Amino acid sequence: MVLKASLEKCMNNHKNQNIKIFVTGPSGAGKTTFIRSISQSEVLTTDVPCTNAKGKKETTVAMDYGSLYLDRYSIHLFGSPGQDRFDFTWDILRQGALGVIMLVGGHDPEQLPLLKKMHDKFLTELTIPYILGVTHQDLAEVWTPAEVADYLEIDPFLCVGINALDENSATDVLVRLFEIIEKEIEG
Repeated sequence: MVLKASLEKCMNNHKNQNIKIFVTGPSGAGKTTFIRSISQSEVLTTDVPCTNAKGKKETTVAMDYGSLYLDRYSIHLFGSPGQDRFDFTWDILRQGALGVIMLVGGHDPEQLPLLKKMHDKFLTELTIPYILGVTHQDLAEVWTPAEVADYLEIDPFLCVGINALDENSATDVLVRLFEIIEKEIEG
């Protein structure tokens, strides 16, 4: 299993077997869907009926939580609300995370300014290993990972396409994040 091998390699010198991953991004990017796709436990959500997001029936107001287990490791996924008004939760949920998975809907260019704010807050100010997943790549006329990387002025290696509905695609993003974390650990 690729995820297990990547995790073992990344965590080889670490005693901590509980790994926290922070999943964030603008509203409608696919955070809850991503966690549901990959979690082996029942996903805890704090969704309420949505009043202002286009195309969404519910939105997260506190957090999403899911987990997966690989031998001795427990990976805990904490998803943040994507609306700017809940930004006070972002720092709380991020604390103690080994890495960040930031998602953005490639179909919705209106998400990009908030994505930039989140990127600058979490990743420029705090320097934590991350990967950026661009969702909705199956639709026509979407921003590609390369275009989003260019918009944020980041290394294109850190930006990948993802189908948040697909467990294999979600797993691939987690594997890439562990590869990035491993490189950071090795210096």
